[in-house]
Amino acid sequence: MLGYDEPLVDSLPRGTVDSFAGTGNPFSFGDLRPGETVLDIGCGAGFDTLIASRQVGPSGRVIAVDMTPAMLEKTAAGARELGLANVDCRQGLAEELPVDDESVDVVISNGVINLCPDKVAVMKGVLRVLKPGGRFQIADIIVHKEVPQGAKDDIDLWSG
Repeated sequence: MLGYDEPLVDSLPRGTVDSFAGTGNPFSFGDLRPGETVLDIGCGAGFDTLIASRQVGPSGRVIAVDMTPAMLEKTAAGARELGLANVDCRQGLAEELPVDDESVDVVISNGVINLCPDKVAVMKGVLRVLKPGGRFQIADIIVHKEVPQGAKDDIDLWSG
């Protein structure tokens, strides 16, 4: 439904797929290139991290950032299951990225920035870590109308 090829999804660990809660496909803007360094903001269980890892290959690197140790462990477990040695899991917030300045070729994110209270801080962080000429490929939600309180309170509308 989100534009991922079914064989690609089927090739990922079941636990990774079952925990996926993205809103779109950041790779719809183009695949990553071998050797690139990628930052996945709010990696969750690692769905997009693992796809990125395969695309950049062994000469590339993916930095997976999430605020929860449980999600980082799921990402690391998926990478181990697939034999991917180029995934670097780091705990941190989207507003305070634990990544060096101008060290990343591509920043990806899927359904996370809309959840961050300080979106300006997130965008400043993205600009800080991107190398000159780097790319930002996101999938997210934009709400143009005020969400009624009843919808905000209904957890079934916000989770799978």
